[in-house]
Amino acid sequence: MPADRLHLVRHGEVHNPGRVLYGRLPNFRLSVAGRGMAQSAAAHVQGLGRPVSALYVSPLQRTRESAAPFAELFDLAPVVDERIIEPTNVFEGKRMTRAMINPLNWRHLARPEVPSWGEPYAEVVARMDAAMSEAWNDADGGDVVLVSHQLPIWITHLSVAGEPLRHDPRKRRCALSSVTSFERDGDRWREVDYAEPASTARAVDVGAV
Repeated sequence: MPADRLHLVRHGEVHNPGRVLYGRLPNFRLSVAGRGMAQSAAAHVQGLGRPVSALYVSPLQRTRESAAPFAELFDLAPVVDERIIEPTNVFEGKRMTRAMINPLNWRHLARPEVPSWGEPYAEVVARMDAAMSEAWNDADGGDVVLVSHQLPIWITHLSVAGEPLRHDPRKRRCALSSVTSFERDGDRWREVDYAEPASTARAVDVGAV
């Protein structure tokens, strides 16, 4: 049987004292608060009272750590899926406030609809859809959880909603440890819920692609 519902879960707060755009850089772990956020996300999904039959995770450290509470609560072994990883970005390792004022970087901002600074949005949509569809079809009923990143989750939301993929990153509705849920309607995805179970009032969230 295919899955009943699919949850895209964003990772928790990252330990990022330099406040750089961390992208796919290694060794960016969850902060103490971030671990608590991940636990809140897992508790929220458990509180839905729905069985969870599979858990997938991006290979980056912050997502693997964010998947740990789900693995414990639902007694699941996380499956690493490279397709739900953070996109590439030319500004990795830089502070965006500084990078944006450097004229040498302006050429990377020329085509925001692609975008010209990283992996094309259309490619992110395609790989996310492939990962989601495979997870859905391979499930033995129940729900499936994919722990991913802000941009892949938000761009999936835009695609499913039929909205333009070009957007202002400052206006994404995809908080730390948020849960965006989908069901399948024939051969199309349908978003059915969005939740922010973790308190993010004092969180630092400046490193997302």
